[in-house]
Amino acid sequence: MVSSRAVYIDRDGNHVNSAVAPRFDGPVTEQQPTLAPGSMPYDSPEGYGPNKVAAERTLLDSGLPVTVLRPSRVHGPGASSPREWYFLKRALDRRPAVLLAGRGADHSSAAVNIAALVALVADRPGRRILNAADPDAPDALAISRIIAAAAGHSWREVLLGDDAPPGLGRHPWHGVPPIVLDLGAAHALGYRPAGDYATTVQGELRWLTSSPPRAADPADFDYAAEDAYLRSR
Repeated sequence: MVSSRAVYIDRDGNHVNSAVAPRFDGPVTEQQPTLAPGSMPYDSPEGYGPNKVAAERTLLDSGLPVTVLRPSRVHGPGASSPREWYFLKRALDRRPAVLLAGRGADHSSAAVNIAALVALVADRPGRRILNAADPDAPDALAISRIIAAAAGHSWREVLLGDDAPPGLGRHPWHGVPPIVLDLGAAHALGYRPAGDYATTVQGELRWLTSSPPRAADPADFDYAAEDAYLRSR
């Protein structure tokens, strides 16, 4: 079963979809507490995690050798929410600068790496829970550089301070503090990832370049606001 890191809560009960961002003490292991199971609308911030927990428990309690995988920010060709487009479109538009509201970090999970873990557990059936993520967890600054380089572009990097207008430079990896999954259990089982983020993201970037998203949020590409801020500085 493919679940999600959205099931995890910190010591105060906060999770990735709560109004207050969670603060984990370090890399999140499979023993981290989770939300209580629930059956509220699954496509809501309050219901997504609880529904995943309910599904996990139903399958794990079935007596069958079910493996639950908990990925993080999934990426790959065909992604329904291609977060990389945030930086790739700017690079393709040859923007002179990229604005970042903090470097942030939110562990990525390549589809091919999830597939590698699926293949492993399929050959070794068992009742277990495993985090499923890339072997590295680059922050937003590193991701922006990887994507710009793939597009053959370079730009000025502007790390915004607290005085910046709200929402400006708010990128999809705005995990503060960072959210990193512990992969010790997967590695102990024999997990061998297909590649790191920089390697595995290239297929998605080629796909996005040839098939740009049609439903991108215009607010994510408010170049006028970015230019006005840069002029003011």
